[in-house]
Amino acid sequence: MGASGWSYVTPYRGSVSVSLEALQREVFAQTYGDGEEYSTIKELYADEEFMGEEGTHSILDVRRVVESTKLPRESSTEDYFTVRPLAPSRLLIHFSTVRPTAQQYEDAIAQSYTFMQARRPGDRDTSLLGEHEMPWTGFYVLLHAEDKLTHVGFFGSSGD
Repeated sequence: MGASGWSYVTPYRGSVSVSLEALQREVFAQTYGDGEEYSTIKELYADEEFMGEEGTHSILDVRRVVESTKLPRESSTEDYFTVRPLAPSRLLIHFSTVRPTAQQYEDAIAQSYTFMQARRPGDRDTSLLGEHEMPWTGFYVLLHAEDKLTHVGFFGSSGD
């Protein structure tokens, strides 16, 4: 994964956008809760130099949810700072189901990091995190328990 990779699991709150916003509020509070650098997410986003060049290396670098499963393109400025669903065909490859559980997601992320540590130069990354190639973007995976949508897994990369 390029740049600085991140992965999160958060409760599903009625929509992916609402779930993302709630997660971002939590991450902002953990990272900037003292209010010394930024007192609000809006203030953080207003620092265009920091956000455009360095970023937070976290889900805070995402600005919006895209519903298309088409891969983001570096030539499209609209694709930056977004998360999109991982395509059903890719879910089947990584989870053998289009309705993975939070545990399956966590296991796939852990396997990805293990693969990244053991990988030799030139090895193709076929892990879940290997799905992500374009910096300043990410994917989301809807996670289930007993056929009920319960969580959202977000992964991607951003920052310098």
